Amino acid sequence: MKSIRLRAGKERSLQRRHPWIFQGSIEKGRADAGETVRVDSAEGEFLCWAAFSPESQIRARAWSFDAAERIDAAFFQRRIESAVAVRARLPIASDAVRLFHGESDGLPGLIVDRYGDTLVAQFGTAGTERWKAVIADALLAATGLARLYERSDASVRGLEGLPEVRGWLRGEGVTEIVIQEHEWRLSLDVAEGHKTGYYLDQRDSRKKFAEVVRHYGAKSVLNCFSYTGGFSVAALAGGAEEVISVDSSGPALERACAHVALNGFDAARHTALDADVNQTLRRYLQEGRTFDAIVLDPPKFAPTAAHAERAARAYKDINRLGLKLLAPGGLLFTFSCSGGIPPDLFHKIVAGAGLDAGVDGFILDRVGAAPDHPQTIYFPEGEYLKGLLILKR
Repeated sequence: MKSIRLRAGKERSLQRRHPWIFQGSIEKGRADAGETVRVDSAEGEFLCWAAFSPESQIRARAWSFDAAERIDAAFFQRRIESAVAVRARLPIASDAVRLFHGESDGLPGLIVDRYGDTLVAQFGTAGTERWKAVIADALLAATGLARLYERSDASVRGLEGLPEVRGWLRGEGVTEIVIQEHEWRLSLDVAEGHKTGYYLDQRDSRKKFAEVVRHYGAKSVLNCFSYTGGFSVAALAGGAEEVISVDSSGPALERACAHVALNGFDAARHTALDADVNQTLRRYLQEGRTFDAIVLDPPKFAPTAAHAERAARAYKDINRLGLKLLAPGGLLFTFSCSGGIPPDLFHKIVAGAGLDAGVDGFILDRVGAAPDHPQTIYFPEGEYLKGLLILKR
């Protein structure tokens, strides 16, 4: 077994069970891509077993902090079985669920979503890439399924020196799937959709939006960065009479319209607008339009803290416009999925947007990812999605 030794004082994060080891923390030692290494402190004390990533700034990621544990096929089987068992206990009103969530479930770099009878996996690190076949077999054994599609096409693969991969890893067949979420039906294509096909992390927020639209009697709703219209379907289910979905992807908007029909809503209540969100918000403001409820669910503006300053300006601008476009007593459901924007900073950004807009509001709720996207007490970076539900005063 190869080993790496850390510089003096660099062992503290591992002693707190944080799984990342950065390049600058290593005194000596190296290994092949994905190879398991023993990680020792400067004094030679065992810290963890980790997967080595020679191309990444995160040079190693911890598999286990137990010196007696072997990193073999049985290890991966145990981790996967444990994650699947936890999901079985969670109150998930859907046949689509995140079964494995990277570091939070103990295998950094592995993301697995289940859509009905199909698994979709992302292998994002050198360690998971090296053990891909073993992990695939363990996933099928733990779920009893036969189809596993690989979506290892996220940009993080490039940081690991790995090529993008997309295609059937186990099984075959159509990639178009219809899932049940709460009382709605939604469709996706696991080969073409964002992430692994859909944004399962917003499942509970979509349900909450339907409830508040109904409770506050919101009749006109603007869904910005709408993708395939999950929040639009929720608004219609809540009784909204006019819903506008704004996105810059024509195919996504076509699917949003299909979702309206799939759930039996009158197409006349929904408008799909293929346009830039910022320009659309400004145009509506010039026209004097107002809305009873607005959703702002933009893409990741700040993938890391280094991008936070520029991202903060973008978040502030769209929230300023959104708050001004709300009718008195209107609802703003605003989100950030940027890992580089922590919750307290996001709150400050929205507060600044309110000041610039001359608008105050009550925070009715703070939301995050659905519980099948867990955050552990040892890995705060797992809290990537944060949202505020605001009632305009």
